[in-house]
Amino acid sequence: MNVRYQKQVMQHLRKLAAADKPFFLQYWPLYPLTGPRTTTERYTTPNGGNYVEKMKLVDKWIGDLMAEMDKLGIAENTMVVIMGDNGHFTKYSPQSGYTPMIFRGGKGSTTEGGVRVDAFVRWPGMIEADSVVGDIVHVTDLYTTIARLGGATGEIPTDRIIDGIDQTALMLEGETHGRRDYVFLYNINQLEAVVKEQYKLAIPGENIDNAILSDFYDLFRDTRERKPVSTEIGAWGGAKFVRMIQRHLKRKAKYPDEGPATGMPYDGIENLRPESKAAVKQFLYMMQTPEM
Repeated sequence: MNVRYQKQVMQHLRKLAAADKPFFLQYWPLYPLTGPRTTTERYTTPNGGNYVEKMKLVDKWIGDLMAEMDKLGIAENTMVVIMGDNGHFTKYSPQSGYTPMIFRGGKGSTTEGGVRVDAFVRWPGMIEADSVVGDIVHVTDLYTTIARLGGATGEIPTDRIIDGIDQTALMLEGETHGRRDYVFLYNINQLEAVVKEQYKLAIPGENIDNAILSDFYDLFRDTRERKPVSTEIGAWGGAKFVRMIQRHLKRKAKYPDEGPATGMPYDGIENLRPESKAAVKQFLYMMQTPEM
């Protein structure tokens, strides 16, 4: 299945590049995170492990995609974003090969190991090579940022709250130019933590009214969230967080979240502009065409 995905994405990349039009190509390798090793398989990474071995292969495939973009002459006009979709699986997969040295937790938790993911962006000539940023970026920011860079801000809905923040300045100017210094961390529908700059408030049992009951962390000093700051400092800082949460909940009360989407994917595209509708239909056609 994953070999097919890789072949398809290479084919679609060539088609899209040949059309000489703006395009969006999404690629999700779906390697299983656990599973028995074959009797002939050997670990080739220093720390070994099922997940790490597959990540090494995915890394090669991403390199192949990058090389193909260079060959097609579109690298300098195309932004590539590579990122994980959740925290690591160490707590579920002892044979993964992962070692949780810096952050604690994994998928399904709102500790930093559950919500932080690796993310890389390449855009030669626009984003400085080998640069590193520590600014906060939420996955919803990609939507707004890519719409801005692709000249599609007119397609962003205006009949609802958009969570994403335009991070174009961070992409093009680098560290300290990010426009987000906070993030609300939910576990499904339950707000469990808030991060503001380097500080984090862990909310006990959704009780946001008493900051003294909350655990307050300095993530620069305590990346594993093991040693909450003292009650006095936590209460002083927590009160500011409580006000943030109260404003957040008031906005949600005024603009309630929509429930999970159901029905056919992309239902409602008839309301899009003609050029956007054509792009979506072409995308659906490509995804439904079995090419090897």
